[in-house]
Amino acid sequence: MFKGLNPTSIWCQKKALMLIFGLYFSASLLSATTSDACHPIDKAALLDFKSKITFDPSKLLHTPTTDCCKSWQGIACDNSGRVVNVSRSGLITDNFLFDTSMSGTLSPFLANISYLQLLDLSNLKDLKGRIPSELGKLSRLTHLFLDTNKLTGSIPGKFRNLYNLKKLYLSDNLLSGTVPFSIFESLTSLSELGLSGNKLSGPIPSSIEKLVSLTKFDIHQNFFSGSIPESIGNLKNLENVDFSYNQLTGKIPQSIGGLSNLVWLYLNHNQLTGSIPASISGLVSLKSCVLSENKLTGNIAASIGNLRSIQSLTFENNKLTGKLPATIGHLSRLTGLQSLDLSFNPLGLVSIPDWFQELKLFRLLLGNTGLKGQLPKWLASSSISILDLSDNGLTENCQIG
Repeated sequence: MFKGLNPTSIWCQKKALMLIFGLYFSASLLSATTSDACHPIDKAALLDFKSKITFDPSKLLHTPTTDCCKSWQGIACDNSGRVVNVSRSGLITDNFLFDTSMSGTLSPFLANISYLQLLDLSNLKDLKGRIPSELGKLSRLTHLFLDTNKLTGSIPGKFRNLYNLKKLYLSDNLLSGTVPFSIFESLTSLSELGLSGNKLSGPIPSSIEKLVSLTKFDIHQNFFSGSIPESIGNLKNLENVDFSYNQLTGKIPQSIGGLSNLVWLYLNHNQLTGSIPASISGLVSLKSCVLSENKLTGNIAASIGNLRSIQSLTFENNKLTGKLPATIGHLSRLTGLQSLDLSFNPLGLVSIPDWFQELKLFRLLLGNTGLKGQLPKWLASSSISILDLSDNGLTENCQIG
């Protein structure tokens, strides 16, 4: 999923935060555990899960005692002996985290751990097979992380019964088929949805507006098609939208300007058409906007000059037209802008305006935009470390970094 603030670094942060959360969650619950033994139903479910694992090189499933609440790694229980946390995201030894893996399939008997609140089997890399539909019975589940494995098949429809779910990550697997977004309509507490890096397809329905608590919506690198529904503007809590690397068509909806909390917007590598909507000025919290590799046309909206929080704009390889300085003179108001990429657009640029030096840009890419004439003298002493003016009509091409 970088260009300034990018999906890859966001992903790394998410993984670190998940692990920290899991460890804290586990430690706090274990501290509350009494001498009550692990409930026999929960123990039987964990043992069945263990029996489905065919390769455990780090011995994460080693069970030195018979009571799973006492010393089984990654297991936390409440004060009645019911398992509430199953987490296998890594191996901690002497305060160091070691990468690990685990091969096998997911046991449907995990659904018998009826008090389970957190299930984190992410980043085990080699869990295969389908996601058991029985997991939809875990009505107390608030966090479900199965990402970074080799799971196949579709997303179980019974997930619609996970009413208390707040975070769902199924990213970086081999999941396929049309996503039945209707299963998420009842998940009104869902704040983070990660489905990226799969083979999922189908349209994004207007019913997504029911995900009123959603702050992160990440479906990048799939085969989603159709247009972005206008109803996305009703998800007022959104902070991160990543629909990149799909097959989306149509225009960027005007309603997107209503997402005043949006910080990251990635719509790159699709087939979006039309102009950049003027309503984009409503994205007052936006720091990074990537619209590259689409079929966008028209002038760059003057309203972009109102994005006072913006740090990175990437519009590479579209069909944006116009001439400097009139068309993008409004960008001179973006005093926090650090990275600007307008390359491979038929802008027909006449020259590089002097106000660019006032922006303190770190990265400026204007390659193949029709620039002509002399290079401005101020470039030699500017703050720009990455500069590309190649494939233009300049008397001297310039490429730095």
